Amino acid sequence: MTWWHAVVIFVAGLWAGTINTVVGSGTLVTFPVLVALGYSPLTATTSNAIGLAPGTVSGAIGYREELKGYWPQVAKLAVASFLGAICGTILLLSLPKDAFETVVPALVGLAVVLVIVQPRVAAWVAKRREENGTVHKIGPLLLFLIFLIGIYGGYFTAAQGVMMMAVMGMLMSESLQRLNGVKNALSAVVNIVAGAIYAFIAPVSWPVVALLAVGSTIGGQIGAKIGRKLSPKVLRGVIVVIGLAAMVQLLLK
Repeated sequence: MTWWHAVVIFVAGLWAGTINTVVGSGTLVTFPVLVALGYSPLTATTSNAIGLAPGTVSGAIGYREELKGYWPQVAKLAVASFLGAICGTILLLSLPKDAFETVVPALVGLAVVLVIVQPRVAAWVAKRREENGTVHKIGPLLLFLIFLIGIYGGYFTAAQGVMMMAVMGMLMSESLQRLNGVKNALSAVVNIVAGAIYAFIAPVSWPVVALLAVGSTIGGQIGAKIGRKLSPKVLRGVIVVIGLAAMVQLLLK
């Protein structure tokens, strides 16, 4: 690894940690960067899962005020994320490498679409919450959907946070800021579980992991403290452009 590769990966991790905490989809920054630097899609995915895990933990800690008194509910959802992440990781490691590389462009495309529609979903959720005074508690449907998102996150982490926000926003009555804190905590669970498994039985670049871990941890704190002051449109625009570029590159390989 050259020095400038290391700098690029560190900066990508920093940016991804910030984006993950504020919006989600930080993997759509780091994944194409790693692929562009010559890493295989599988190695990029596994290294991302491990390297960005500290960033998601950092983001969750940054939102600890929003989660005060809510940890029992987070724990219930975390069980579903934990089990889903295990299933997704097994799926990734069980399928042939060619199958994963074939489906990756479609997964990146799905993630980009989710990032694009996220503002409309958030607006719909906010409107629905204002019109509906009913208190929605954690039920079987929500747990099942969080489990499915955990499978997706264990297989390919990009945009899992956007999915979580959409599902929780529709089925829970908490504020969007609290839901964002829950999203960060659940993303941390998925990344830690997937990363722990990948570390032992999957191809991983440890220098990449170290750079992403340091960068994303710093980024997680930046996202929690000042990220809400940044323009979501700018962040979202960067994610979409990078995601589309990644799709083109993967399709041309």
